[in-house]
Amino acid sequence: MRAALAAAHRIVLALAAVLLLVTNGFAGEAEDRANLDQLFAQLKVAPDASTAATISQQIWSIWTNPSNPDLARRMFEVLAVRSSGNVTGSMQLLDKIVDDFPTYAEGWNQRATMRYLVSDFEGSLADIEKVLELEPRHFGALSGRVLIYLAQGKRALALKDMATALTIHPFLNERQLFPELAQEMVRI
Repeated sequence: MRAALAAAHRIVLALAAVLLLVTNGFAGEAEDRANLDQLFAQLKVAPDASTAATISQQIWSIWTNPSNPDLARRMFEVLAVRSSGNVTGSMQLLDKIVDDFPTYAEGWNQRATMRYLVSDFEGSLADIEKVLELEPRHFGALSGRVLIYLAQGKRALALKDMATALTIHPFLNERQLFPELAQEMVRI
């Protein structure tokens, strides 16, 4: 019975990975980069939070659905394991992803998130450094570092990163953690 359930689980994961690839349109890395460039340009000038949220969701979709079929399947598995609450399993899968795909920024970012969740702030910060080396516009990594710096009592560093993140994504919710940045965004 257990073997049959495991086999069914693998089949479901494989089918879901195929669906993700079809949805992603088998876009190559160059196309993903071009799409990201366009989306980041739109995000920077988004007129309101709702528009910015839609654009940032599209960015996250590209980040978490890589064009490499093996990597896409493995990322889907990570996200499925993570959503089940299995932090240890997620971290093990992510360790393998960053070893096998060291230039995939989102693998590092997802591992940074898992490390943050278990209060491994130094490990998370090291992974965030790698993310930002690979993708300097990664507002999620910057926001994560903001939260870590705040937890460590390093408000000045947190504020600096928040200001940087807001140049990329002007409507980040973490802005609210800084009263000096909380004024309403107005586009002219």
